[in-house]
Amino acid sequence: MFLKNAVCVKEAKFIERNKQKWNGMEQPEKRADQLADDFIELSDDLAYARTFYPGSATEHYLNRLMARFQTRVYRHRSHRQKGILEFWKTEFPRLLYRERKTLLFAFCFFVAAVILGGFSAGRDEGFIRLILGDEYVNRTIDNIDKGTPMGIYASMGAWEMFWAITINNVQVSFVAFVFGILFSAGTLWVLLQNGVMIGAFHYFFYTRGLLLHSSLSVWAHGTFEITAIVVAGGAGLVMGNSFLFPGTYTRGESFRAGALKGIRIIVGLLPFFVTAGLIESYITRYADTHPWVGGIAILLSLTGVIVYFLWYPYYITHKKNSR
Repeated sequence: MFLKNAVCVKEAKFIERNKQKWNGMEQPEKRADQLADDFIELSDDLAYARTFYPGSATEHYLNRLMARFQTRVYRHRSHRQKGILEFWKTEFPRLLYRERKTLLFAFCFFVAAVILGGFSAGRDEGFIRLILGDEYVNRTIDNIDKGTPMGIYASMGAWEMFWAITINNVQVSFVAFVFGILFSAGTLWVLLQNGVMIGAFHYFFYTRGLLLHSSLSVWAHGTFEITAIVVAGGAGLVMGNSFLFPGTYTRGESFRAGALKGIRIIVGLLPFFVTAGLIESYITRYADTHPWVGGIAILLSLTGVIVYFLWYPYYITHKKNSR
């Protein structure tokens, strides 16, 4: 009898915690991304009810709600634009907008790490070699003496370099995301490492009077590359924070939703890693002989970042909401 009463109390708490959300799900008009998110959460709630409250009124109610949701999902799919490009056209930008505060925090933390890297390099000459490695520093000094400071970018074939760089960038971003499972601290550590490295890198060229030259070269591809890494870090924080701050959900429910959002962000970044790899492999190698090419690439890349990652998410979200 005591066990039965305890189950009833837990079920009542489960209902109280989620009833407002379920009432919202019964509204017929939903945007595509909201419909998908609600469907996932409703599936989790139904599975939870089936496990802990089988045969209850709560399970029957969620079954009926799920049936209506499935009808709406299939109806929506029949009317929506087909093709994978729809994800980058609509879903990914709106996801970026919803998580804008977390992404902004990741960006600010990264900028602080870059400043820290430059400051530390200025205070200790050995710091640059510690961060960049003796091999890279020695090789770059040799290239500077030869008059080709960015010669390291022409050290291998363009196609081979493209694959190596793209795979490396994807790996760095994936690590930044996955480490978010360590209560977000792992992601912050990855962002700190990369930010400090960039700060030390620029200070290294600054001491040799090549700051502008190196910036025109590196940021030609780095605009997309670093933006994608920072956003991937933001995805890791979305996942980690979902466990730390579950709100009205259980930690398991909140973590599953946060992990799904993070994965969708990582998938959305793939074209930008490919673009950064192409620029670094086929354009940056000409930075020493044609530095103006890097300037044009930076201008175009920065415009693309501002439009797609800042303006477009705001535009499409408010456009949808105004309908």
